Amino acid sequence: MLVMFKELIEYIVIALVDSPNDVVVREVTGEKVVIIELSVAEADFGKIIGRYGRTLKAIRTLLYTAGLKANKKVILELLEEPRPEE
Repeated sequence: MLVMFKELIEYIVIALVDSPNDVVVREVTGEKVVIIELSVAEADFGKIIGRYGRTLKAIRTLLYTAGLKANKKVILELLEEPRPEE
């Protein structure tokens, strides 16, 4: 089963933020773990985190559920500054 975690996060986050062009999603895949690094404009941090962290928790729950289907642990990291492309 092919699960595209990066595309899932991009779809959700771009719908939430005011600056969709500033959304950067990077996926690092291992054998059993997938790490999704998310960076958004500074002004959009509050929208992604949500009140009391509820929005971010909901996004992580979606990733966890998608990861169960793919037999992978998915970790979402919200970065304050985008990391340079390698």
